[in-house]
Amino acid sequence: MKEAIAKVLVKKIDLKKEEILSLIEIPPEMQLGDFAFPCFVLAKSMKKAPGEIAKALSEKLSKNLPEGISELKAEGPYLNFFTDKTKLVEKVLESVKEDDWGRSKIKNQKIMIEFSQPNTHKAFHVGHIRGTSLGESIARISEFFGNKTIRANYSGDTGMHIAKWIWCYKNFHEEEGLKEEESWIASIYVDAVKRLEKNPEAQKEVNKINNHIEKKDNKVINSLWEKTRKLSIRSWDKIYLELGTHFDRQYFESEVELPGKEIALKLLEKKIAKKSEGAVIMNFRKDNLGVFVLLRSDGTVLYSAKDIALAKLKSKDYNCDKHITTIGDEQKHHGEQVVKTLKKMKFSNAKNYLFLPFGMVRLSTGKMSSRTGDNILYSDFMKEITDYTKERISEKSMKVSKKEIEKRALKVSVAAIKYSMLKQDPRKVIIFDKKEALKFEGDTGPYLLYSYARASSILRKVKSKAKIKIKNLEDGEVALVKKIDDFPSVVENAYTHLAPNLIANYSYELSQIFNEFYHSCPVMGSEKESFRLKLVDSFRKTLKKSLELLGIETLEEM
Repeated sequence: MKEAIAKVLVKKIDLKKEEILSLIEIPPEMQLGDFAFPCFVLAKSMKKAPGEIAKALSEKLSKNLPEGISELKAEGPYLNFFTDKTKLVEKVLESVKEDDWGRSKIKNQKIMIEFSQPNTHKAFHVGHIRGTSLGESIARISEFFGNKTIRANYSGDTGMHIAKWIWCYKNFHEEEGLKEEESWIASIYVDAVKRLEKNPEAQKEVNKINNHIEKKDNKVINSLWEKTRKLSIRSWDKIYLELGTHFDRQYFESEVELPGKEIALKLLEKKIAKKSEGAVIMNFRKDNLGVFVLLRSDGTVLYSAKDIALAKLKSKDYNCDKHITTIGDEQKHHGEQVVKTLKKMKFSNAKNYLFLPFGMVRLSTGKMSSRTGDNILYSDFMKEITDYTKERISEKSMKVSKKEIEKRALKVSVAAIKYSMLKQDPRKVIIFDKKEALKFEGDTGPYLLYSYARASSILRKVKSKAKIKIKNLEDGEVALVKKIDDFPSVVENAYTHLAPNLIANYSYELSQIFNEFYHSCPVMGSEKESFRLKLVDSFRKTLKKSLELLGIETLEEM
């Protein structure tokens, strides 16, 4: 219906169709109409008061209303549209039946999304869940519109943190042997940081190890690096399986280390970069972007130069229409420097590079850190959540097998964690509260799963073959249909703004409206049973698709 309204308005006002669609509102009360267009935005160009504009447009448009719109009224500065409720219901039910949801705006682009980015030899913690969930959701939203979407991961498997880990292991933990445990791997790095703080002189040994890793000229160190690198990477497999994500291409810093150094030296040769105190830098002070250091004074390459080489490698591998890289908000400045360097190099794909910053996950005690160990490891966190969930499920489902409880608990836990991350604006810092994440009521993932399971339960219990008759529509029925009708525009906005939180918030509002419908409009045994069952089914399918775009699996039974 929004499309139909925009199509009519675009002929009468000086705004593009996309602008009109973004301005159309849902009135706070149903008696005010189904859709409203605010005329404030037209006041300056038309040199009239918004109320006068609304009245004039109402008089012009009322003579030729689009199909599905039954009435048009000017209310103050708003132009209020009333839909033909029966036609609206028919249209929405048919759209859901055809698995369409208005997906006519196929993009047909090739898009790469780089996300997650854990480093080997460090912890995969709660903070990584946000980046992983955000990237996977954006990938699914992109695919919803028909884009060829490549999921990429980029991990640091060389550099100073590896040298610290190897130094600490060789000197203090070698007798323990190597373990494929996320917590054990993370603990070695934390121990290294603490020991180096007490003994700064040992940093010289670490620097030597770092040079050996880069040059690959020491068999013992190189062998240890390869073995421990594999252990770290394998420890992620279970995590990604649980989080429902996968990658088409895994990039590593070791792949772009030498190319990064070569690019830095070539930039120096072409006088695009310069030397400063022995280091190779890009000076962006005039652009308010500071100094971008590519090579240290000892010639070792920094991750800045590696990111430039990575950009070139990605382009060579896939040559996408758009490259999106999720980064922590603290890396926003770095992302701007990367893009600026690519432009200075006259790299052809620089314009297609986009860094999407997301807010950090912090504990109530402060910032999480792999250096100090003041973070929540993914494995510990997931165990705590699933143990709690198992208790809740066991209380409600006495006859469910242990295996089934395990299966349900994992899905509910992942839904709780992912939803708590994705319902926030991506750019907003999350103060992570463990107790809030464990709640099973209110604006939570488990509440959404429960709403879906309730709809599934109704459909299992009642099998009506009676012909559907749409008559005497009640407010609860209309409210649910209108909310289902909003789904395509919500997904479009989420795609445009790279904001899965819009879909998360929609899922919660949709579930609230469904539960209100469930209580005010009895389904089973009512004279409108067949029609209401169709509404329940349409809600169920829409919520399932909505949650699917968030990377959340549904459950038929809780």
